[in-house]
Amino acid sequence: MFVKQKSSAEHQSLAGFYFFYFASIGAFLPYWNLYLRHLEFSARQIGELSAVLLATKIFAPYIWGWVADHTGKRLSAIRLASFVGMVIFAAALVLKGYWSLLIILAGFSFFWNATLPQFEAATMNNLGDSKHMYSRIRLWGSVGFIVTASLLAPALEKFGIQHLPWVILVILLFTWMNTLLVNETPPSLHKIARPSMLKTCLQPQVFALLLACFLIQASHGPYYTFFSIYAEDNGYSRTLIGQLWSLGVLAEVVVFYFMYRWLPRFGAKLLLVVAMMLTVVRWWLIAYYVEYLSILLFAQLLHAASYGLFHASAIHLIDKYFSGSIQGRGQALFASISFGLGGSLGSLVSGYTWNSIGPSYVYLLAMCIALLALIQYLWIVKPRFTSLT
Repeated sequence: MFVKQKSSAEHQSLAGFYFFYFASIGAFLPYWNLYLRHLEFSARQIGELSAVLLATKIFAPYIWGWVADHTGKRLSAIRLASFVGMVIFAAALVLKGYWSLLIILAGFSFFWNATLPQFEAATMNNLGDSKHMYSRIRLWGSVGFIVTASLLAPALEKFGIQHLPWVILVILLFTWMNTLLVNETPPSLHKIARPSMLKTCLQPQVFALLLACFLIQASHGPYYTFFSIYAEDNGYSRTLIGQLWSLGVLAEVVVFYFMYRWLPRFGAKLLLVVAMMLTVVRWWLIAYYVEYLSILLFAQLLHAASYGLFHASAIHLIDKYFSGSIQGRGQALFASISFGLGGSLGSLVSGYTWNSIGPSYVYLLAMCIALLALIQYLWIVKPRFTSLT
């Protein structure tokens, strides 16, 4: 049975963290850039402010991962990072200039971006031999995203988007409070041999996975940075935009729910390839058919693949390749390369090209990047495809 009596409370606290953490993202992703436009920032400035949120993921997760791996106090690091990040973000309530927000977002994201990779490692440790059940806990993050994105849409329409920073701050407070309910994971990883980070990364299947993670997340740059603006410019209301975001994450929930069956049956590598193929299709549809609601709805359903299926498969493989004393740094490296380096570069490129080449061509560029991720992974990993996991 998945939830045994003595561990059900612990699993609920793990699920609670994902709920509130991704609830904050449910406030950020659909609405933060609309808030920045409300402050009359240019597309370039919006791209830069979005990129700084992601840029700290290049180095912050690895720094915190090293600390957690060497001290064995993973939850203590998570609690500290959550609290300090929340305090720094509170400054955004009163400081709204470009340079002020740039500094605030850089400081906030250095701590905020540190929490999730270490919590992923803590969750996998908690699950033990039932790692394929990870998605059943992680899906609560998607539920949190849906709840926030859906409820905020009409609320911001009625009361104004200027209240968004207050909403985010409250969610950050609940995220930190939930970390106090999670028990410290026993540092059993110090009892086994210490594998080499460099040797692990240079293994062909690991290198191909990390490169795919970088490219796929880079291809999401125009989506995470400009989708709401793109949709609003094409006549969609903010309420409908929030519903479109929620639809994508709802599809993601369905994938997370069934991953515990799909992983043992099909294997993470095959599912990863399917996810990349559907990501290519998704960006092509958004590039050419954004004005058609029915097609845009289908493209949003493909978020189940471009994020849900890809992420769950990648997390499974990262946990397999990076074990023992490098587990925390492995999860941190995954976050740094994908959401950090890939996400920030994707956001920057989107901001610099949005007006010069046009939104449709930016999404076509995203499609080409996703296609490159698929091709290189098949080329490198195909000889090892006999092992489904």
